[in-house]
Amino acid sequence: MQMESPSAFRYMGRSYSDGGESSGAFSECNSDCSGEIPYSGSPTSSSSASSGGLQRILLAGAADYSEEMVRGLISDLESPSAPVESQRRAAMELRLLAKHSPENRLRIAAAGAVGPLVALLSHPDPLLQEHGVTAILNLSLCDENKAPIAAAGAIRPLVRALCTGTATARENAACALLRLAQLDELRVAIGRSGAIPPLVSLLESGGPRAKKDAATALFALLSSRDNKIRAVEAGIVRPLLDLMADPDSGMVDKAAYVLHAVVEIPEGRAAAVEEYGVPVLVEMVETGTPRQKEIAVRSLLEICKGSAIHRKMAVNEGAIPPLVALSQFGTKKAKEKIIFSFRMENGIWEGTRSAEALSEVPCCRGMTSAPFSSRTTPPSDTASLHVNIHPCRPPFFLLARTMLPPQAHANNNASIGCFCPPSLALTHDG
Repeated sequence: MQMESPSAFRYMGRSYSDGGESSGAFSECNSDCSGEIPYSGSPTSSSSASSGGLQRILLAGAADYSEEMVRGLISDLESPSAPVESQRRAAMELRLLAKHSPENRLRIAAAGAVGPLVALLSHPDPLLQEHGVTAILNLSLCDENKAPIAAAGAIRPLVRALCTGTATARENAACALLRLAQLDELRVAIGRSGAIPPLVSLLESGGPRAKKDAATALFALLSSRDNKIRAVEAGIVRPLLDLMADPDSGMVDKAAYVLHAVVEIPEGRAAAVEEYGVPVLVEMVETGTPRQKEIAVRSLLEICKGSAIHRKMAVNEGAIPPLVALSQFGTKKAKEKIIFSFRMENGIWEGTRSAEALSEVPCCRGMTSAPFSSRTTPPSDTASLHVNIHPCRPPFFLLARTMLPPQAHANNNASIGCFCPPSLALTHDG
């Protein structure tokens, strides 16, 4: 979906100052699938709105619509005696007015349309419900309308439309929930209303656009720990990994960023391991684009954090060689993530062993690295780490000290050892 102003769409309201270019991973949401309607004024086959009404909107222009005309459309929606055809026409016109003019979004909401449109979300007529869902989506593109839409009780009927509506209604309900989720105070409420399982279902079985909309909505909602747990319980990990492993899906980046949000909690890490996510992440570190490598490293570090079993699993899946390569030749952010994240359980920065002392231990080739400056805290930049002396030295030395089990630390030195990759290490008799 496209929006009038991409700059107005602050990447789900979330900041990723340390997480790479996550905003680029998500396509922005278009406000209305009806943008496919030809500008000849002829309605699509799915719409029974009169061609005259569409002609007035598409040819006369949104600016020609007065507040009186908007109130007349709202009256048609509210009239208990109005036939469904009239309500469809009124909802369609409001929907298109809100699509094509930011000013009209405010005018329509100020005229009192939010309540009647929210009522349409539960209407038994599928097409009328679809128009209501999409009109609410278009109104929600204005930040000023988000709170009034939620206050009118839109969240639960949007979730129902997400479960039972037409294909277009489901997709636009997902986008409407995404827009509302940009308000911090609504994210937990949306999760509690049952939105996450149908979003996961849409991610798994929807069409290409539906998958993108669902992933974007889930990404916004997963800033809440409770919603992360709900997503794991709904089975989000498997479809994410399937999308990450399929370059033709067009969803590799999006799915990878959503997965990283999931593995920030223990339940998500356990699910990722259970669903064989480690091989997928290792493959992405090895063969992905620079952005994919960065987010895969972040997720892999989260999974390995605090678990010797998970670290050993990553090593067995071949994580060390691509991580070493990335630590020396990858982007600056990827290097920093690898160097500074694989330090937590070895005391290198905590002072149990000085990095300077570790750097002087000979490796399998009898080589030592250039020494660190003595530190008890991580260096502020990777330039102070001497990384090009030998492959089993910093940053690879730090990485391997964390990832390999203690019994592996006995190649040359009983307490520290050498961690050259097998292809580079020399045997003692060679």
